[in-house]
Amino acid sequence: MDIKDIQNLIRFVSKAEVAEVSIKQDDIEIKIKTLASVPAQVASQQYYVPQAPAAFAPQAPAAAPTNNSTETTVAADENSNYVTIKSPMIGTFYRSAGPGKEPFIAVGDSINSGKVLCIVEAMKLFNEIESEISGKIVKILVDDASPVEYDQPLFLVDPS
Repeated sequence: MDIKDIQNLIRFVSKAEVAEVSIKQDDIEIKIKTLASVPAQVASQQYYVPQAPAAFAPQAPAAAPTNNSTETTVAADENSNYVTIKSPMIGTFYRSAGPGKEPFIAVGDSINSGKVLCIVEAMKLFNEIESEISGKIVKILVDDASPVEYDQPLFLVDPS
């Protein structure tokens, strides 16, 4: 299996409801267990959370009118012109090829399709994430050496 095959497998498995994946390299052996194969009692445990009596519940202070909704709307309008590059897998995000090395990109850099933007480490494999679009990096949304989830936004790119 090469890196692209593993990345495609990870994408497929993350979209499905999978409980466990096991891969054996020599003579390729792949085991995938879905949530349907997990015993029902494990999959559907219920927990009881006691409620405090109403007489002892703290009173919420009256909400003062805030201007957060307009600030959020303005920020959403500004970001609507940009393309979001998302993580294709779960792993650890790295901006450079190693400690002490230059980052692949910085805010303000122009990128072309196929340019390496970052590395996402998954299961001790370092996967180079390449740009699928051309444009200018507007914002880097993840800190170096931070864990990332599948489909988590990594970069904002101005395609113009």
